[in-house]
Amino acid sequence: MLNNKTILVTGGTGSFGKKFIKTVFEKYPDIKKVIVFSRDEYKQFVMANMPEFLPYKEKLRFFIGDVRDKERLYRAFDGVDYVIHAAALKQVPACEYNPFEAVKTNIMGAQNIIEASIDMKIKKVVALSTDKACAPINLYGATKLCSDKLFIAGNCYCGTKETKFAVVRYGNVAGSRGSVIPFFQKLVSEGAKELPITDLRMTRFWLKLEQAVEMVLEALETMHGGELYVKKIPSMRMPDLAKAIAPDLKIKEVGIRPGEKIHEQMITREDAPNTIEFKDFYIVLPQIEMENKNIEEYYPSAKKVSADFEYNSGNNDRWLTIDDMRKLINEIS
Repeated sequence: MLNNKTILVTGGTGSFGKKFIKTVFEKYPDIKKVIVFSRDEYKQFVMANMPEFLPYKEKLRFFIGDVRDKERLYRAFDGVDYVIHAAALKQVPACEYNPFEAVKTNIMGAQNIIEASIDMKIKKVVALSTDKACAPINLYGATKLCSDKLFIAGNCYCGTKETKFAVVRYGNVAGSRGSVIPFFQKLVSEGAKELPITDLRMTRFWLKLEQAVEMVLEALETMHGGELYVKKIPSMRMPDLAKAIAPDLKIKEVGIRPGEKIHEQMITREDAPNTIEFKDFYIVLPQIEMENKNIEEYYPSAKKVSADFEYNSGNNDRWLTIDDMRKLINEIS
């Protein structure tokens, strides 16, 4: 799929970008070029000199730029076949205190990606979403929901161009920077006597970075334009996670934080009429009509979900035990 192709990753110096690019080089040895498009020159310097990327230095390019700058995107997209859009302002509190900055990057930046992709004849664009875009209760989630809608609608105004847009939605990656696992581990290493949990009812999905990369590659290969992909992954209960990390420590309930949900939500009940199911993932079909395209016809073997279906970490049918989590924590540590 990617052999002899050029692919560009916005926000490519982040955790997802680095894992995605490493996987692409390993899986597609004949890929033509991979371009990292991001704002931070130091992060690009560090990434370029990481041992795992040195063997690919002839095919790895770094492009300083911001998704807010449409003219820069036009320059970066020259000769590119596929775009993976991972750049975003993602910290919930930072977005709450700097709302228009989040709007400029997550919404206006998304529209810039769409327009530059169409004009520069990019073949396929996959944009990354988040569980927080599903029935959002904070500004970050609201901007990402807008971004999702923009990318889906982008398929409607390509005109004679063949650019296709799809979205991949996933939640927090286990063990990633800022997630609860390293936070708990840090407290344990500092001699904490208890572990704080905002709400004892809280559940979360367990997603490995490799699974996020796999879902994006799946979308890139199978998309027809207009799909929102959601991977099936197991859930965990937060008190069980605390016991998996520090079985002898007490758990203290400290109260839910602003903008936080009891359960991570991926697909709402309102999306059920447009949702189809596969073995390893769901696709939420677009609510808007697309000229000369009925996306549902591309998936004749897919199963329609029930009318009251919703997908969140609390109603999942796949759960991790404490022992399961211990094994997985050892894998990511």
